[in-house]
Amino acid sequence: MRIGVISDTHIPDRVNTIPAVILEDFKNTDMIIHAGDLVHLIVLDELGRICKNVKAVWGNMDPYEVRKNLPEKEIIPVGKFRIGLMHGYGHPNQLISLLSSEFKNDNVDMIIFGHSHQSLNETREGIIFFNPGSATDKIFAPYNSYGIIEINDKIEAKIIKC
Repeated sequence: MRIGVISDTHIPDRVNTIPAVILEDFKNTDMIIHAGDLVHLIVLDELGRICKNVKAVWGNMDPYEVRKNLPEKEIIPVGKFRIGLMHGYGHPNQLISLLSSEFKNDNVDMIIFGHSHQSLNETREGIIFFNPGSATDKIFAPYNSYGIIEINDKIEAKIIKC
């Protein structure tokens, strides 16, 4: 399974649309995961036009209209693996600790999150922590990025700078 991962798009506050290079890459995915801070539900419509299997959670900057349509936290089973999905909140330096606590009883193999706008692909205590960074905003990182995850008998995740 090939999964496209995106977060912190802030559409239309930062840009009007998801960058074309990302949409093109996501055409070859079996699932797309958005880790929050969509800001407008039109983002899900745009992703849904290229992949029917879209999962998303709301983030701290998402208004009520987005929050009432999406969960704050989700567990996504993919084959023999369990992926935790949550945007995150608070100080970026505390995100790993916060997410570890939020998913401590959920037996997840991977946690996908956003919030910091800084990409991360790191394994701690057997759990992959994966933040694709922001696809549209360079306020907190020197580049825009997104993620691709390949799942077969193992999870292989990579950050793609764009």
